[in-house]
Amino acid sequence: MSFELIKKSTKSKARVGIIHTPHGDINTPVFMPVGTQGSVKAMTWPMLNDIGTQIILGNTYHLALRPGIGLIKQFGGLHQFINWPKPILTDSGGYQVFSLSKIRKITAEGVMFKSHIDGASHFFTPEKVIDLQLGFNSDIMMPLDICTAYPSSEAKTLADLEITTKWELEAKMYWESLNVPNLLFGIVQGGVYKNLREKHVHELADLNFSGYALGGLSVNEPLELMEEMISFTTDLLPENKPRYLMGVGLPENLRYSINEGIDMFDCVVPTRLARHGHFFSDEGKFNLLNQRFTEDKTPLDHNCTCYTCQNFSRAYLKHLMKSKEITGAILLSIHNTHYLVNLVEKIRFDILNES
Repeated sequence: MSFELIKKSTKSKARVGIIHTPHGDINTPVFMPVGTQGSVKAMTWPMLNDIGTQIILGNTYHLALRPGIGLIKQFGGLHQFINWPKPILTDSGGYQVFSLSKIRKITAEGVMFKSHIDGASHFFTPEKVIDLQLGFNSDIMMPLDICTAYPSSEAKTLADLEITTKWELEAKMYWESLNVPNLLFGIVQGGVYKNLREKHVHELADLNFSGYALGGLSVNEPLELMEEMISFTTDLLPENKPRYLMGVGLPENLRYSINEGIDMFDCVVPTRLARHGHFFSDEGKFNLLNQRFTEDKTPLDHNCTCYTCQNFSRAYLKHLMKSKEITGAILLSIHNTHYLVNLVEKIRFDILNES
């Protein structure tokens, strides 16, 4: 089995586990920095290693368009191309069905994208998405799906769900026929409708994927609805498989979701916020560009052990951001990503040490 459940919390639905992949084990709960195009923005691999990153993400849509699957396969896969030896998870392009809705067309067979780079047409089918990810040699692959926008009617959400179920079945059958070590997760959709979430869990559970993801959340729905869907759906998912909440990564989201039984998270938020001068701390999220930080000699977070907090003041970092120095974005990205990776690790430690 690819997943070992090590311990369950006595205080919540939180769990500790290990995911076994071809490029190493992943201790869960885990936060996974996003490297959409084979690079986590404003960070290098030694920086990510220093903060304890176990796994990164790539995006099938973006990598297939540029640099293209041919070049990546010439290098022997994405690990060699980007020189990252640890596990990699790749998304399927399903989020781009949502985010690039103006330049794509959905059919029962797949999705036709017009490239945002040069306008060329690219048709993604369930089988092609698996082939692309096998070309990347992704440790964890995601099947093609439809990330339904919020708000959407129940009828529209159900229509998307039925296509997604068809695609996931086709992807699973194709993956099984290839007998490869790369893991394939199923993606539970259903918008903010409990009956549809339950329907989809039951359909996918029978397919026995390597793990299960919650998709279609954090797409502008109210926080209380997102939390309601997380709590409801995790109760239905198989206990012996890892549970991945896609695209969610604010500290308060992580704490809540881990307590509800989620094992894996990814989000662009730590580096995106960093590029705009925002930072995480135990006291909350702050904008470094505020006047109050101009002469502040303290680190971003007093309890943080990251390189940025051990060496630089808020005043200096604010100066860098105001001056639009790239070093500012790098140092804030180190801190924000470290903060999330370390937060999840501390929660894991606490679960392991519960009496």
